[in-house]
Amino acid sequence: MPACLRVSHPTLIALDWGTSNLRASLLGAGGAVLATRSAAAGVMAVPERRFDQALQSLCGDWLSTQRAGCACIASGMIGSRQGWVEAPYLQCPAGPLQAAQQLTTVDFGVGHRLYIVPGLRCVGRDGQTDVMRGEETQLWGAGLAPGTCCVLPGTHSKWAWLGRDDSVQAFQTWMTGELYALLTQHGILGRLMQFGGAFDSAAFDDGVQLGMRHHAELPHTLFAARTAGLMGQRSAQALPDFLSGLLVGAEVAGARRHPDATRVTLLGDGALCDRYARALQAAGVAVLRAASGATTRGQWRVAQAAGLIRDG
Repeated sequence: MPACLRVSHPTLIALDWGTSNLRASLLGAGGAVLATRSAAAGVMAVPERRFDQALQSLCGDWLSTQRAGCACIASGMIGSRQGWVEAPYLQCPAGPLQAAQQLTTVDFGVGHRLYIVPGLRCVGRDGQTDVMRGEETQLWGAGLAPGTCCVLPGTHSKWAWLGRDDSVQAFQTWMTGELYALLTQHGILGRLMQFGGAFDSAAFDDGVQLGMRHHAELPHTLFAARTAGLMGQRSAQALPDFLSGLLVGAEVAGARRHPDATRVTLLGDGALCDRYARALQAAGVAVLRAASGATTRGQWRVAQAAGLIRDG
């Protein structure tokens, strides 16, 4: 018997299945993490949509425990139109209970069933529809207080506002990370930049201030990331962090116009959250940090509300 199956009473297989990666956690009583695995098998990396094979390859031995009542739940881009099967979006406000009532199921292998958590949608103050898929499960597992404004930095950053019972009332998507990648990799701004050096906090902070002051003129202000290099005002090594700060600063200035954005909780890991913390604090916004492991705890909550957990 594989060592990973010698643990007592596995009760849930939780999959964080995104665009690039598949992360699997084997959970026991109370949501305790018994083992974890990961693979570069995100929805855009699985050839010919062979999601069944990708899942079996990563944790086929865990899946055999389903016969003893171990359910399998997934959240993230696996439920998108490019994923295994499209899971419809829930209209906000929505919490774990509503998600548990709208799980999308897909049968695979021999007697196996995967439960996919739905994404969320809402209509913003501009009258446009916004969506999230995967972040909602993080929000439900983060242990956030009612009324919290939570920021999830990423390629598409999310600003979310919670109501009672962890329900997501509304949210906004900011394409800050994707804009940075496009501008540096496929635009003229990246021609003068040198990447891979140590973080230049002064250049980043200067960019944040410029972005906050002139966020309404962002298409013009962005050109400063080129002229600063042409005029010798910034070194090639400093320009990437200057541009990063400019974009994050513009995001913070725009999002904090929401009346409940004077105090935020950052949900995420690593240097990107550190950058957002610097920018938020520069804007006079109080910052808290959420504990790690929110995705798995959120998946556990949804599975529990759906009656998929069989402890003992």
